[in-house]
Amino acid sequence: MLIENIKLAFNAMRGSKMRTALSLLGIVIGVASVVAILTIGDSASKSITDSIAVGGLDMVTIYPSAGQRSSGTFDEAFSDMLRRDVEGIETVLPQNSSTVRVRNGKESKSVSVAGVLSDYGDVLNLEYSEGGFFEAMDNINRRQVIVLGSTVAKDLFPDQAAVGQYVSLFRNQAKSYLIVGVLESKDATFSLSYNNTVFIPYNTYSQRFIRTSGVGAYVVKVAEGFDTIEVSDHVTEYLDDIVGTDGYSIFSPASLAEMAEQITGTFSSFLALIAAISLLVGGIGIMNIMLVSVAERTKEIGIRKALGASPNVIRGQFLVEALTLTLLGGMLGIALGSLLSYAVTNMLDWSLHLSYASFILAMGFSMFVGIFFGWYPAMKASRLDPIEALNYE
Repeated sequence: MLIENIKLAFNAMRGSKMRTALSLLGIVIGVASVVAILTIGDSASKSITDSIAVGGLDMVTIYPSAGQRSSGTFDEAFSDMLRRDVEGIETVLPQNSSTVRVRNGKESKSVSVAGVLSDYGDVLNLEYSEGGFFEAMDNINRRQVIVLGSTVAKDLFPDQAAVGQYVSLFRNQAKSYLIVGVLESKDATFSLSYNNTVFIPYNTYSQRFIRTSGVGAYVVKVAEGFDTIEVSDHVTEYLDDIVGTDGYSIFSPASLAEMAEQITGTFSSFLALIAAISLLVGGIGIMNIMLVSVAERTKEIGIRKALGASPNVIRGQFLVEALTLTLLGGMLGIALGSLLSYAVTNMLDWSLHLSYASFILAMGFSMFVGIFFGWYPAMKASRLDPIEALNYE
């Protein structure tokens, strides 16, 4: 019976091609809009998260306020204290930075110089086009060695290898540094532009480059198995107790990524809800075509009833027709919505993340529309008096 009703539905659609196409249009546009909006929103969220993830979703950076850097609280020993007192921290790396000019012969440029420990490269998973990061003994002995960002190396050594060469850093006076490594190109994070930064040993920075006992920032790596946002909250509570809320600032890429996902998710859902209104408009179109179909096929309904068809059979026939229309429109809408999503994400250079949940949601809603708006015409058809239907002109 179901197969027969589906065949009847397609015969009815072929009999009124233009009217069917116009009725399908509302469903197609509604489903395509829902699919495209949710897919593009999901793709935007994933692309933003991927960009933020460059900074390390398992990283938290603490910035002591200017007044606290000389207070004695934020020193190198604070790293061990923080790791001991806050659960879920694997590593804490102190870091100092400033802006200097670096020169090789006649070539020079302004760069950021960061004084860091030797395991900084491993913790942040840095990769190298030449050489590697400096070693622990370089920091202990305050050696004047340096690792260049990719852009710095390209500008200062455009036609030759940089490792093994020397560059001069200018502050109060020029000091010569041996290049031991060059980083691969790496996207900038919210706190650091790797390509335009040079790295020297932490002790070299604080005892030879700029004499200081304070620490400008702490890079905290969260241990595997712990939630970065929860650890960040615990660090915040810990610092509030020690120096107060004005004594520091904290940055967590994971928190930023979560916020971005919430914003894009809420915005996409709101737009999808608006787009779903067009599905209701399409449903009204379905009701109209079904009412016209009932009127045109009144005599056919009378014949079927005269031959013994029950009201349930007649009602089922017209409900199947309505569902067939909406399912066909839903499938076309999914195809169109996916195509639009691909075009938009490709144009914006985002990675495409198809929202399969939107497919299910859109198809489910279109089926609901088919049943909801097909019910009244189906009931009207099932209640026709067979004698009046046979005499209908």
